[in-house]
Amino acid sequence: MFDQLPPDFTAYVPDILEEHAQMIVRSVIALPLAAALGAALAFRPRRKGTPPRSASVIQTQIILAVVGAVVMLIVGASLARAFGIVGAANLIRYRAKIDDPKDAVVMLATLTLGLACGVEVYGLAVFAALFILGVLWAVESFEPESRKLFELKVIAAEPGAIRGEIEAILRRHDIKYELRSAGAKELVYEAQLPLKVRTDRVANAILQLQPGGETEIAWDEKKKK
Repeated sequence: MFDQLPPDFTAYVPDILEEHAQMIVRSVIALPLAAALGAALAFRPRRKGTPPRSASVIQTQIILAVVGAVVMLIVGASLARAFGIVGAANLIRYRAKIDDPKDAVVMLATLTLGLACGVEVYGLAVFAALFILGVLWAVESFEPESRKLFELKVIAAEPGAIRGEIEAILRRHDIKYELRSAGAKELVYEAQLPLKVRTDRVANAILQLQPGGETEIAWDEKKKK
């Protein structure tokens, strides 16, 4: 097997290893610095009157800085690689709706890693993949828990008498709520439920407050704006 290799292969191997080692050393410096600078911009102090920033957008900005650094490490001084990356990026036509901006950036990251493997900078591809995984794990660990939005309507003979107990049940299930209207026969709440909370369990707990079949519970799921 080794007899069929080119005669200068053994001399060429050290050059390949040295090139990959230099690429990894540059990425060890460039990727954490890109993440730090991206985080500095993403977490910049919010000026009075500006709208609040969503966690997913902040996370996306940090990851995008890292992906940009990986792209430039791949390109280096090669104009051909630069045109190749632009051409490959233009091939993406993802028309489905993406709820989380990070998913779009991860798509770009996977394309970038594929390009790195295609131009044979394997060390950079492996280190970049591990580093991006670490950044994703770090930023998503601070992400607020996803919740479902409902309009909760409680119809009872005397809803005001059990309002305190209803709200205690909602708090016990870690449900964020806001009373929207209170009438002689009904209470209407806007309720944000954690994904793990089941509406039937909450409804059964409320129904037990006035046993006898006079209480009615209605959940109307809303789409978040």
